[in-house]
Amino acid sequence: MSEGRTPVGGDADQHAGGVRSVRRAFDILTLLTEDRPVITLREITGATGLAKTTALRLVQTLEETGLLSSHPYGFTAGPALWRWAYLARGQWEVPQETRKVMRELADRLGETVNLFVARGVHRICVAHEESPHPLRHVVDVGDEQPLWAGASSKILLRGASEAFLRRVAAASPQGEAQVERLRAWVAEAAERGYAVSSSEFDEGLTAVAVPVTGRTGKVVASLSLSGPSHRFPYEAVERFATELTAGARLISDQGFSHPLSSDA
Repeated sequence: MSEGRTPVGGDADQHAGGVRSVRRAFDILTLLTEDRPVITLREITGATGLAKTTALRLVQTLEETGLLSSHPYGFTAGPALWRWAYLARGQWEVPQETRKVMRELADRLGETVNLFVARGVHRICVAHEESPHPLRHVVDVGDEQPLWAGASSKILLRGASEAFLRRVAAASPQGEAQVERLRAWVAEAAERGYAVSSSEFDEGLTAVAVPVTGRTGKVVASLSLSGPSHRFPYEAVERFATELTAGARLISDQGFSHPLSSDA
């Protein structure tokens, strides 16, 4: 082979190897959770299927870059993650005025208040205020849920194209058969001004959601209230929807915006 000539597939092989290494490193980092803040090398190899030597090499690289840190019992999140988390918090956290409206709703209505925005065929929670009750629904900020069911989905899908509804339906357990149901749900929510779901994701869970609009009047988020179904009788749902609508109007008037939302 002449000097300077690249072997066939050389660049592609290196690229594939690099992407694979990044994917493996990410898989290791995602093993860290609130319930498991420290992971051992054995846990890493067991969860990822990597050879011990490969896992150790990746862990050492993550340590060098500050993404992992040594711990007496294994490895934990490194200072670089803390720095990035602080940066992300400043970029992604909703305004304090919005949080104040949500907190007041949660205290007054006694249920968990969530704010969702659409992202692809999912919706992501960008803010929440928990119910004061010991038995309550909990959705963490950053949690993603599919758009094929749920009160907030029925709000966020308003104005969605037929092609997009089919994409959402295709991701559901029902497949294409879900399209008609989605159309009906979205139309009903638009007519009533709010949406309701009961046991569509979690058995015994009910949610009520209303739209938050942007400067052009387009729906940019959904404000929802969720909790155990036995605390959501019909008369309560009507009152919850009224209170949520007033809260969503305040948030909209404040000029709500979020990096994930779009008001094009």
